[in-house]
Amino acid sequence: MSQVASFIINHWVLFLALVIILTMLTTNILKAKLLGFKEIKPAEVVQLMNHKNAVILDVRDDKEFSAGHILNAVNIPLGVMEGRLIELEQYRSKPIIISCRTGQQSARAGMIMHKQGYKDIYKLAGGMTAWQSANMPVTKR
Repeated sequence: MSQVASFIINHWVLFLALVIILTMLTTNILKAKLLGFKEIKPAEVVQLMNHKNAVILDVRDDKEFSAGHILNAVNIPLGVMEGRLIELEQYRSKPIIISCRTGQQSARAGMIMHKQGYKDIYKLAGGMTAWQSANMPVTKR
């Protein structure tokens, strides 16, 4: 035990780095559990769409959605989402990936859906900005 204490004292910077890294990992894991959704990157979105038939929920307003969105996305603006959740009931058993412009509105939408009992919820990290930066396809209506 004295060797551990001696190591910590002699290499306090390394020990501090270890504590910080462990704290960050724990926080990241707890955050996903507390918020009720996971954050995923564009490539992971494609995997979920192709292999698990995931549904894309775009929570931007109609004008932004019309300017460009992920193929087959369902558009329910965040401002009216609580009143229109019934439209998502048919997708309750599928993974739902929430998208917005930058990811901020998606987080709020994810918390709303989690409170309503949806289980398999994902947030597109960085939103449509990240999607387009990754050169993923966008469609317009």
